[in-house]
Amino acid sequence: MTDYGQPITFGLSLDPAADAPDTTRRLARLAEAGGLDYLAVQDHPYQPGHLDTWTLISYLAASTDRISFFTDVADLQLRPPTMLAKAAASLSVLTGGRIELGVGGGAFADAIASMGAVPRRGGRMVAFTEESLTLMREALAGGAVRLHSPHHVVEGYRAGPVPPKRVELWLGAQKPKMLAVTGRAADGWISPLNIYVPPEEVPSRQQIIDEAAVAAGRAPETIRRIYNVIGVIGDHRGGQGLVGDVPAWVDTLSGWAVDLGFDTFVFWPVIEREMQLALFADEVVPAVRRRVEALRSDR
Repeated sequence: MTDYGQPITFGLSLDPAADAPDTTRRLARLAEAGGLDYLAVQDHPYQPGHLDTWTLISYLAASTDRISFFTDVADLQLRPPTMLAKAAASLSVLTGGRIELGVGGGAFADAIASMGAVPRRGGRMVAFTEESLTLMREALAGGAVRLHSPHHVVEGYRAGPVPPKRVELWLGAQKPKMLAVTGRAADGWISPLNIYVPPEEVPSRQQIIDEAAVAAGRAPETIRRIYNVIGVIGDHRGGQGLVGDVPAWVDTLSGWAVDLGFDTFVFWPVIEREMQLALFADEVVPAVRRRVEALRSDR
């Protein structure tokens, strides 16, 4: 049983579809009105039907007041880490600190190459990602940033502005080497969707993160754990992911919090998004908060 004791938070994944910006903006506003904590936007710029993630987040940030945003996850091989840190710091200043950075090493090498970037695979991609986290952390803190390595050459970039609130770096990871990077160098782990990393596979991945954190002198409980959850609230035959009524969702998410160690759940609705968002925000979220608080107080 694993519960790292982090506050329980909730988010909604927004589809960056280029043909539906008004729908996306409406969902963002409804999620904020419903009390959710985060809006998450995937980053696949090589998809012709997708808007650029940072441009979309900037557009939505101007239409909201409280809710925070994060990239789920930004492709580091297409977004140089110093420039990504600059973008995040800038948007954090403009939004009063409503930005976190979810990043990943880049899962689709051929798609990365198709956009003119240099694709990295295997160990090179892992080392590049870990160094990128170091560069972004230094850049977000302000001051001079320098690094000479086989993966990066940064010649004394003077970073700024400094965000009004610390921008956390959450790493999307699935395999052992990247999970270990999460434990050593990231502020949080973003798990792939529950259909790609099912609940029964989570404990072994959490163990890799925890062991790497301890070896690096870090406390595992300081690392956030974010689960992308696709599914349907209600009776929907043939639906993928988590499918069930409100009590089933409450039971499941509460268990994933106190038994698997997740503190943040990002909902990916697959049908009737507005109705599903309303059920999630109005019925599932408050019940999970109460259930987890009760379970923790009983221990």
